[in-house]
Amino acid sequence: MDSILVTGNGPLNGQIPIAGAKNACLTLMPATLLSEEPLTLTNAPRLSDIKTMTALLQSLGAEVSSLQDGQVIAMSSHSLTSQTADYDIVRKMRASNLVLGPLLARFGQAVVSLPGGCAIGARPMDLHVEGLEALGAEIELKDGYLHAKAPGGLKGAVHEMRFASVGATENIVMAATLAKGTTVLKNAAREPEIVDLVECLRKMGAQISGEGSSTIEIQGVDRLHGATHQVVTDRIELGTYMLAPAICGGEVELLGGRMALVESFAAKLDAAGVSVTETQNGMKVARKNGRVQAVDVVTEPFPGFPTDLQAQMMALMCTAEGTSVLEERIFENRFMHAPELVRMGANIEVHGGTATVTGVETLKGAPVMATDLRASVSLILAGLAAEGETTVSRVYHLDRGYEHVVRKLEGVGAKIERIKGE
Repeated sequence: MDSILVTGNGPLNGQIPIAGAKNACLTLMPATLLSEEPLTLTNAPRLSDIKTMTALLQSLGAEVSSLQDGQVIAMSSHSLTSQTADYDIVRKMRASNLVLGPLLARFGQAVVSLPGGCAIGARPMDLHVEGLEALGAEIELKDGYLHAKAPGGLKGAVHEMRFASVGATENIVMAATLAKGTTVLKNAAREPEIVDLVECLRKMGAQISGEGSSTIEIQGVDRLHGATHQVVTDRIELGTYMLAPAICGGEVELLGGRMALVESFAAKLDAAGVSVTETQNGMKVARKNGRVQAVDVVTEPFPGFPTDLQAQMMALMCTAEGTSVLEERIFENRFMHAPELVRMGANIEVHGGTATVTGVETLKGAPVMATDLRASVSLILAGLAAEGETTVSRVYHLDRGYEHVVRKLEGVGAKIERIKGE
């Protein structure tokens, strides 16, 4: 099994290109199931999760081709052969459940396994089910599979979600595009990936308004057509690499970055003593003076502080001056990186959904183990700032969400290499 060896060697300087958003691309790909005509995505990230979604769509009979070194994905669902998403594929990735709404809307039936993914909490499907049932679907859980049907087709409805779930919002919006009548989805998630999905669906002929707000209105249409769409910049990769010069010193420009994607995160960095400015080609990040200052963090749905940047922010706080409190309100079990950071000399106490971090002068390199996608990159960031060598094992998690992480960090002066396992 591969590992990554990181040796702390001072400030980072240069440019890092930011890829298209994993979470946006994984949402956009199932949209092909809504139409017989081709859907082409550009600026696609080259990640193992994208390969998993490709395999899932192909198992349904969709044609999926990877072009231009994986940055273009051409898809067609003109002749699907199945409406069943099998456990063997779905178990690998949570986003696989996003085929449920499109299959149900277009074919009136779907059988989808309960999903897998990172072990960061239960993340149940009840919000998806409640929304689709509000549109007239009949859904039953049998033997680990959701059996959904809508014999008379889906029908528009007013539905308020109990929690602003990103995945449930995406599933319901996609399903509602082909429902009869108007759907009003209240307490909808507001993430940029949802705005990106709606922009793509609109290009396909959907009639949707209100994306980016907590109320989305969808006027159902009879059919959707093909389109070409550019995947939005990955705000989580952007935020992750913004932390590299914050934790190591130096100045790094993030090519393709946009402040609108990370405003709450950038505000926290500013409060910690890190300068974030927009440039002609993206964003530039550098420490203002010396050691960063401790700041408190509470994860919230967009536009609040992203849960997917909590682990990385904790790595920064490990060497900050003072004590910070990080409160996780989105997912339980999302502090599994804390014990690994402690192995590197960090001072962290975890009580339920709250972690208290007292900054230390320096971290020490150590062998550590990645427990999930974002935890893996937080350990790499910590290793960049640590004295000596840090070996991060189980980095297959990393490949799910970051393309060419070694190459990108090497490009700004990091001493990092991937060690092939036996």
